[in-house]
This record gives sequence, structure tokens and C-alpha cells, in this order.
Amino acid sequence: MQAKELTNAERFARALKRNGVEFIFGQSNPTKIMLAAMELGIRQIGFRQENTGTYMAQAYAMASGKIPCVAAQNGPAATLLVPGLCEDYKAGHPVVAIVQEVPLHDAEKNAFQELDHEKLFEGCAKWIKKIYSQDRIEDYVDMAFTAAASGKPGPAVLLCPQDIFNDKTARPVVSPRKASLGHYPLDRMVPAQSAIQEAAKLLLNAENPLVYAGGGIFFSRAVDEIRELQDAFCLPVATTTMGKGAVDETNPLSVGVIGYYMGHRSATKFMKPLVQRSDVVLLVGNRTNQNGTDTWTLLPEDATYIHIDIDPMEIGRNYEAIRLLGDAKLTLRALIDEMKKGNAAKRQAKKAEIAAEIADGRARHQEEIKDVMCSQISPIRIERFMAELERQVADDCMVVADASFSSIWNANYITAKADREFYFPRGLAGLGWGFPMAMGCKLASPEKPVFSLSGDGGFAHTWSELETCKREGINVIAAVINNKILGYQYYAEKFKFGEVTNAVWIDTVDYAKIAESCGLKGLTIRTVEDIKPVLEEAFEAVKTETVVIDIKTETFCQPPLPMIDTLKLAELV
Repeated sequence: MQAKELTNAERFARALKRNGVEFIFGQSNPTKIMLAAMELGIRQIGFRQENTGTYMAQAYAMASGKIPCVAAQNGPAATLLVPGLCEDYKAGHPVVAIVQEVPLHDAEKNAFQELDHEKLFEGCAKWIKKIYSQDRIEDYVDMAFTAAASGKPGPAVLLCPQDIFNDKTARPVVSPRKASLGHYPLDRMVPAQSAIQEAAKLLLNAENPLVYAGGGIFFSRAVDEIRELQDAFCLPVATTTMGKGAVDETNPLSVGVIGYYMGHRSATKFMKPLVQRSDVVLLVGNRTNQNGTDTWTLLPEDATYIHIDIDPMEIGRNYEAIRLLGDAKLTLRALIDEMKKGNAAKRQAKKAEIAAEIADGRARHQEEIKDVMCSQISPIRIERFMAELERQVADDCMVVADASFSSIWNANYITAKADREFYFPRGLAGLGWGFPMAMGCKLASPEKPVFSLSGDGGFAHTWSELETCKREGINVIAAVINNKILGYQYYAEKFKFGEVTNAVWIDTVDYAKIAESCGLKGLTIRTVEDIKPVLEEAFEAVKTETVVIDIKTETFCQPPLPMIDTLKLAELV
């Protein structure tokens, strides 16, 4: 084979291309790598606020199953990758961060924006390496993708010294590497058959089994398997917030999203007895974290637990369990096949009883929310907006939420059915993720409509990316709950301390005008009569441009949090 002459930057870019990279979320640096990547057709998505690139990348990974790349200059730009990488590290989202480094010969000399990047990323990345030799560029790129995609997915960081990658010398290169590693899960494995047999027997013979599915279902692409398990063995399935959409919520055996928001007007408030009398609980891709377990009080203490997870440390972390260490898709398939060998008569006999209890819980929920779903007040109730959104949102829509109350409204008031997909930032649950995540979803699936819901507090973190949407042609709907309050903070302070700090109050902003100033469409909802036509206009307009919906809502709409139920505040509506 004749050796091709390439610069170091060109070699790096070719390695990215071989690993399936389509986009780099960055702001020009490392410049020579970026220029070489552009020559190969890799598109740079230049953001306006350096935090947001990682948020876009996170959603792109979730939606596409591919490993995204983010890039940053050394120093301050690198530090702004940290929030997004922390979210990815906690929640298990893969990303390769390409970080410019000072020249090797300038290290430890107080070079411009020099920083100890290894220490910076130590708490938020699985793998951090600096490329010291041009001879191993392809090796290190492949190692980064392997680290990001294998086991529990997460961030990998490649530090790229300027002297290596700014070198203009083209040298003969013969690389034997041909593999494409830019997808996840990279490796799949199944537990021992003896553990599968034990789990199958428990589920077939349980009096009140429950499946509790988390976001690991989507990482493993195991939706078909979890739905087959539900239907074949008449098992009730609940999900975490990240697991919403794992099963169709119109299925008679779907419980819905459970966890810390099962209070007044919660979609699953009346499902709590079903959850708490479970005697065998199958956890699938579920971190059993504080929110998903209502501070570890929701799930029954005396149940027998079975836990499927790719991360050995998650199994038994909070609930001692039969350990099914493996890929969710393959493990569920093995479990289904084993259960089919057994006697499912008990499961079939229980189906009508379980379905009736779930149907009763749904009916009682509808009765409890009837007043707010039909509310005529202005400013409007957010639930009134959600009721119309549920009617209009397409069956193939990608529905995105920011953290805080936006996640609660989407989880409770939009039904997971047909081909709807749901995206939530639930690793650290920081504000500002929703709108950029919607952008990442659109880049992953340009043929699908994308709707995001944010509060006015969260949207203010990232509204600068409206210009990015215009420049890059990324068309999404960004709906903003404009209620002039940091709602979660307000209620948390009231609950814990009985009073609130002044920072919970924010002033009103005309978000529609901000959109218009960026050359985009801005729409405003002030009254109930506005809701239907504005949503209709937005879903039509988003086919060609980004749309911001400014929703003027009542300040004290009560989300379904038990802590708020206990406050009995006079201002709540």
C-alpha cells in the first residue's frame, strides 16, 4: 500500500471521520483539526455560549446512538465544558471532548491560558489522555471513542498540544486502523444463565411483580424487548423520568413515571399502592437515585429485587438485588426466552386485575385534574397549555424538557405513545439544558418535529443560541413558561426554611421579541383563547424556522410535588 502524506491535523480528522463523526460542537479550536475536519465534510456547529455545546452533544448522542464530539480551546473554554460533561458522566451519555493544549515545550511555563486539564476533568470524565507523540494519533482517537462507548457510556477527553497539531509538515502515513467505534453500546454482554434462570422463576411466581425501567433502556436500544416482556407476561411497567417512552403509556399495563412527584395532580399519584405492595421488582437500567425513589421511600423495603445494568456498581447500590450484569437489550432477550420455557399461567391470571387497578388510577387522575385542564383564568395555568399541547403534538415528535418544573410538566402531562420520544437532563438536572438539547435532537433527526419546554429561569441561560438556530438552520419550538419566578427554588425554600430569598423573583421579559430580533418567529400566549391557534401556527412554522412561544402563566401553578402539598400555601392555585 502506498503511503499517503498527511499532516497531523489531517490524520486526526480522518480518524474522526472513520469513527462516524458528522458534527463537532465547537468554536474553531483546535483550529487546524477543525479546518481538516471541515475538508472531510464534518460540520462544525458553532455555538454562542460555550456550555451549550455539550448540552447539544448530549441530546445528539441520546437521539442518534452515535458518539458526538465537542471541542474547546485550552483554559477558560475548557472549563465551560465541565457542567455538560458532569451531566454526561452522571447520567451515562457518551461524548469525546477535543481540547486544545499548550505546546509541549511551553508546559509549566505559565503559557497563555495554561491549565492543568487532567485535574480539571478528573471528576467528570471516564478517560483523560494527552497526545504526546504524532506516531500514535489514530491510536488515541480510537481509545477515546472506545472509552466513551464501552461499559457505562460517558465522557472521554483528548488533550491536543498545539505544537503537534499546528505542524504543517505532511508525512507518509499508513494506518492499519479501519474500525468505526463511534456508536454505543460498543460491546454487549449477558449475565450467567444461572442468574437469568433465577430471575425468570421469581418473576413468573411473584404475587405482585413490578418492572421499573430507567434510561438504560434507551442507551441499549432495548425498547422492543421491554415492551415484549410487558405484553408476553402481563407485567406492570413503571418508568423513571429518563425512562419515559420505554413503554407506551396507553398500554393497559403501563403505570407511568414514578418517583418524587407523585403528589396532588400527579399522573401516577393513585398508582402508589400498586408500587408499594410489589414483592418482586425488576430494575432495568435504573440508578435508583433520590428523585426516582422519592428519597428511597417509594419502593418496598421487603421486596426481592432483580437488577439489570451495565455498570456493576449500580447493581445493589441502594437495593440488594440478584445481579444481572449485562447489556439491557440482550439480557432482557435472555430473560424473555427463559420465561417462555416456564409456566406463565399466574401472570395471565393477574392481567385483568392489574389492568383494572391501573385504569382506575388513570380515571381518578383525570377527575383530579379536570378543573385545571379546563381552567379559563388569565394569565393561564400551565396545565391548560399542556392539555392543548397533548392534543397537537405529533406522534413522532421529539419532546424535550429543561430541568426543574419543565421536566415535571412534560413527564406528567404529555403521553408517551406511538413514536414520541422524550428527552430530559437528569444527571445533575441543571437549568439551561432544554433548548440546546432540542437543537441536538434536531441535528440527529432532522425529519422529526422537536418541541422543548423551559422555564423563564432556564431559558435565560441559553437564549443566545437562538442566533445559532438561525445561522445553522436548526428549526425547533422553544416554549417558555413566563411566570417571573424561579419556581422550584421558591417552593424548596418555603418548605425547608419557611421564607424565601429575593433571588427567586425575576422580571418579565418579552421572549417573542427576542426571537424576532434574531430573525425568528416569536409567538405569545396571554389567554386561553390564544393557546390552540398559537400552537397550530408554531407547529406549521417550525417546518422552516425556529419558533419561540412566550407563555404568560399564572405564577403559583402547583406542580405535583408532595413537599408542596404539605405547605398549603394560600397563593397556590
